[in-house]
Amino acid sequence: MCFDRLLNHTAAVRTENLMTDRNFRLLDGLLSGRSRRLATGVGLVAGVIAMVSCTSVRRSVVNLPMVPGANYVGSKECEQCHEKIYRDFTTTADHARLMTPGPNAFEVGCESCHGPCSLHVQSGAEVKPPYIVTGGRPSPNPRGAAPVLPAGLLKENVCLDCHLDVRGQFNLPSRHPVPEGKMSCMDCHPPHKGSIHLGGGMSLLDANESCFRCHAAQRGPHVFEHEAIREGCSVCHTPHGSVNAKLLTARNANLCLKCHFQRVSGGAILIGGADHSLFLQRLQQGTCWTAGCHEAVHGSRVDSSLRF
Repeated sequence: MCFDRLLNHTAAVRTENLMTDRNFRLLDGLLSGRSRRLATGVGLVAGVIAMVSCTSVRRSVVNLPMVPGANYVGSKECEQCHEKIYRDFTTTADHARLMTPGPNAFEVGCESCHGPCSLHVQSGAEVKPPYIVTGGRPSPNPRGAAPVLPAGLLKENVCLDCHLDVRGQFNLPSRHPVPEGKMSCMDCHPPHKGSIHLGGGMSLLDANESCFRCHAAQRGPHVFEHEAIREGCSVCHTPHGSVNAKLLTARNANLCLKCHFQRVSGGAILIGGADHSLFLQRLQQGTCWTAGCHEAVHGSRVDSSLRF
């Protein structure tokens, strides 16, 4: 009787194992099929995105402004009178690198900023180009959206037609005085020759040259330098506009803590290797450079901690 019971138990276990294996195979088949369908769908979507991203289009990506009675004639017409400017622009200017060969780029070049110049060419320069000759001359035809700058600042409004992110930054509370007419985009960004950044080059220090033309005191030389200057003014300042005072990228000590790491050791709070435990309350009342501490943020001639 015990032997019969053992046989029955063994048969039941085998039956259960067979059912379990069958269930696992069925589940594995369903999951495998679903995974294959999912992988196929993902691959199809990726293929469509790649095709859209890498395929040229036969339509106008940027519609340049039209001026009544004037047509686009191409940059080669400009070369006849403005030979040096044309040569410098086509061979060295950053903006010229945006042009692509072929008929689609016929209108992109000098006229993408200056407007259609057929009347200018036909009149022998008696009729001025529509845009960017004199900043105060009103535009013959308003360009697109309402400008963020006053109508008299025609040059800057033409720049902001393409540089929409900068247009938004000039609406922020702390900004360079371009909207007020005290500066021009071309004070820092020469459009016709070389790098679009006035001090552009391979050296990091060259990037500061645009700033030092106006901010000479920050150039130095300093006996004790702030190493951030070597990495560029834009490490701490955003060039066009910011929600923080003095065009800073952060409004408080977090700006300094990006480089001067904070750590706790032996119950002391170390910043830049120095114990700042006693200064935390003072720091809460201001920033590292306004709490009576490191006020010579660009460099100092007398103090290695840049305190004054």
